[in-house]
Amino acid sequence: MMSTAVRNLLPYLVIISSTAGIAQLVLQSSPCPCGTNVPAAAHNQKMPKGINGTASSADEDKLRELLARVAMEDKTVIMAFTNEAWSAPGSLTDLFLESFRAGLKTEALLKHLLIVAMDAKAFHRCQQVHPLCYAFAGDGGINLASEQRYMAKDYLEMVWRRVRFQGRVLELGYSFLLTDVDIIWFRNPLLRIPVGADIAMSSDWFHGDNPYDLNKRANAGLVYARASPRTAAFYDAWHEVRDLFPGRKTQDVFEKLKHQLTARLGVTLQFVDTAYLGTFCDRHRRRDFNKLCTFHANCLVGLRPKVEMLRRVLDEWRQFVKASNSTALTD
Repeated sequence: MMSTAVRNLLPYLVIISSTAGIAQLVLQSSPCPCGTNVPAAAHNQKMPKGINGTASSADEDKLRELLARVAMEDKTVIMAFTNEAWSAPGSLTDLFLESFRAGLKTEALLKHLLIVAMDAKAFHRCQQVHPLCYAFAGDGGINLASEQRYMAKDYLEMVWRRVRFQGRVLELGYSFLLTDVDIIWFRNPLLRIPVGADIAMSSDWFHGDNPYDLNKRANAGLVYARASPRTAAFYDAWHEVRDLFPGRKTQDVFEKLKHQLTARLGVTLQFVDTAYLGTFCDRHRRRDFNKLCTFHANCLVGLRPKVEMLRRVLDEWRQFVKASNSTALTD
């Protein structure tokens, strides 16, 4: 069922064209003198709603308990999602956790990392390698355990449920730094998040020097979201409009609506330079370990290539640290 906050936005969504059955939308200016103020409903989020739109339950209580344990002093949590395929021994989750121990002052961040397991085997494996695990309460009939074929039905369901979960964390009053497990960490990326950003995220390519340029191609692999009613409303709207874009992944819908939603809800969105949040997509940028905070194995298809390539990058990092004067290395 569509939320009140999103229903308040629908009068401003106008279908301007249709290509292959996919609606193209524009968010009109408000007819009222409210500028970019947050809709009233966004200031009164319905807190009892559960992760999958269900009523509060023991799962919800466990989530609240874990968030309180994991959070930093400013109520920021680091979150990562994993499933059976990604959490198998020697797979992405192991490499991801290993990078925290190999990075500069990143091992201490593990106490603020909540791993969200999308299936029972991933949860069991998580408990073996990390003390802070949450079992995602999914619905039956959806396979969230195996390696997901890109853009397949279960893949799309998985990424959209992640967006809903992130929105719920914001509604509970916690900021988060979301990181995919096919990202390895060298430094704390929070040090590169602009103070004034409501949402800051990585990009596939970073051209120019303007982090506010919304024409940059977003990458949702690493995202910081600051807890506020307007940011929670942004995530709520992002999730709720998915039915208007059947068969499209979260990032595609984000690209279509980022200009309109940020303007309407008053959300400040910034992108972080790939010099700091590295990616295989930006092939023209040389890896500079003096600057890199994280490195993402996107633009690679398949679990094995991701593991192999990230292992090489992590080995390069270790060689860099060994060859460097430790006093010259910076956070």
